[in-house]
Amino acid sequence: RRQALKPEVFDVGERMRGIAEMLDTVTGARVYVVAQVPDAPCFVRADISQFETALINMAVNARDAMDGGGTLTLRLGCRTALPDIRGHAGSHKAFAAVSLVDTGSGIPPDLLSRIFEPFFTTKEVGKGTGLGLSQVFGFAKQSGGDIDVASTVGEGTTFTLYLPEVEQEAVPARVRGPDGGLTPLGKRQRILVVEDNIGVGQFATQILEDLGYRPTWAANAEEALNLLGGDGKGFDLVFTDVVMPGMGGVELAKALQRRIPHLPVVLASGYSHVLAQEGTHGFELLQKPYSAVQLGDVLHRLLNLHARRSV
Repeated sequence: RRQALKPEVFDVGERMRGIAEMLDTVTGARVYVVAQVPDAPCFVRADISQFETALINMAVNARDAMDGGGTLTLRLGCRTALPDIRGHAGSHKAFAAVSLVDTGSGIPPDLLSRIFEPFFTTKEVGKGTGLGLSQVFGFAKQSGGDIDVASTVGEGTTFTLYLPEVEQEAVPARVRGPDGGLTPLGKRQRILVVEDNIGVGQFATQILEDLGYRPTWAANAEEALNLLGGDGKGFDLVFTDVVMPGMGGVELAKALQRRIPHLPVVLASGYSHVLAQEGTHGFELLQKPYSAVQLGDVLHRLLNLHARRSV
């Protein structure tokens, strides 16, 4: 089953070192964990949480194969070609090769072709779900890579996760919101806040200033349309409440879609029944109450997407 992934660029080696340090709690004191990671950075674009889960799933599998004792080696190879795997053609492009090598019992040849099947397990009832390696397989495929396995009965097994390498992206500066979380800092983009509640309007504009944006506040949709004119008047995004006297936020968003189609719009509402009736018509939605980090993350994503489309 496909997983909902949130890919971002990260250094594989840095993450592997962190995982290696915490694997003692997963594998137990009798398993000696070794990390062989080059000093040079190696960047991939993938879901960090799913990547870490994949490594832990493979480590747990190795621990069980070693019956709680042995050596588990985490090894990273950079700029590696993707070999032919299970009948699928390889690639000469650069891949990060993340290997977990155990000194366990090994896997019989007749079972190697089945180990990535969901619910397939050789463990006793109650000792395993058979889903760990299928998660690794699904993650690898959805990330543009693959997973390979080599094993010798009585000597051990090597799982190698291949992920396409990418160039390092500039990491945006991050700011800590009032709730303690971190979100990318804005670049002084102009945000039009449309909110009829004075307290909420002041709260939203203050958050946006703290996050590095330049907010302007309009008390209703009609005032917002006047401020925007026919071309957006230099605004980069509109952040509007849904339920307002007169023209509502969804109607405003649809009007802007016709008049200024390049201008992103984010809706905010605490009234789920209104949205159930009207729908969001494809516009981004933030549920009230929202945090500074949630708002910052949505704005950063939409403004970056708009910037890429404009290039």
